[in-house]
Amino acid sequence: MPNLKLAFVGYRREWERDWLAERLSDAVEFAAVPCDPTATIAERGAGIVADANMIITWGYPLGDIHERPGELKLIQCMGAGTDGVPKVELHELGIQVAGNGGANSIAVAEWTVMLTIAALRKLTGLLGDLRQGRYNQPVYRDWEDYPDLTRKRVGLVGFGRIAQAVARRLAGWECEMVYCDQREIDPETQRECNAAPVPLATLMQTSDVVSVHTPLTARTRGLIDADHIGMMKKTAILVNTCRGPVVDEEALIAALQGGAIAGAGLDVTAVEPLPPDSPLLTMDNVFLTPHMAGISIEARQRAITFAADNANRLAAGERPLGLVDPFE
Repeated sequence: MPNLKLAFVGYRREWERDWLAERLSDAVEFAAVPCDPTATIAERGAGIVADANMIITWGYPLGDIHERPGELKLIQCMGAGTDGVPKVELHELGIQVAGNGGANSIAVAEWTVMLTIAALRKLTGLLGDLRQGRYNQPVYRDWEDYPDLTRKRVGLVGFGRIAQAVARRLAGWECEMVYCDQREIDPETQRECNAAPVPLATLMQTSDVVSVHTPLTARTRGLIDADHIGMMKKTAILVNTCRGPVVDEEALIAALQGGAIAGAGLDVTAVEPLPPDSPLLTMDNVFLTPHMAGISIEARQRAITFAADNANRLAAGERPLGLVDPFE
């Protein structure tokens, strides 16, 4: 007999629904609402969410879910970030929130490496020249503008699963890896990732690449501010694949426009989508992607599998995995 009602809201493909259903135990009663641009998920999903003990969400608006908690026990986020969920209010009601257990860490790490190389090699400007008939002429004129990634110092702001995956992948580039994290990282992980802890100021001052990998919390909002950006080398680049508001965007734009730093690779921005008049859209030293670093079919499969495992654990009276600190 089912003893847990599960709502999966916002799935994009039928295989996602089926992938989840195949991994649920008989103790879980399952309902799903697909993403549909002709009507809001909130309107169509309200019924199953109201009765749910657990919600699996990707794109479902949950800002006011604490005002109508019903019999809810767990919100399972499909993405890495949980900043769109009122965690403190839910915590006060005894409702837990889980992240995706690092399901998209490989995808984001690979994207981070791509953004790093694209920014170092000024790919935006080169593509613009190519489309306008200027075939590789600037490259031969400005050799010094196109550095290698190999043996550069890469500073990772935050050293969770994604940053560690980045460090492992950059081992092939013989990079010197340093990181800054508020947590104590065990020596074995440091050795495995060949990464050393340094203060944030040291990281900003000495790194050729600064890559940001922190969750968005009250503590990290604006963490990389004008002062920190001002510490960076003139030849350095900044890469952000976590959340836009972690970086002071106005300060970053000013540094890029003034040549205080060499470039940036950004998958996230303070406002998404970017306003049409954003300077970031027209800057040759900025390589932009539309908040899609964590999107891959394998990441989606891992996230759904993780969500199914948590549903089964909850139905069995066990503690879910990947629970987040409501005050972080």
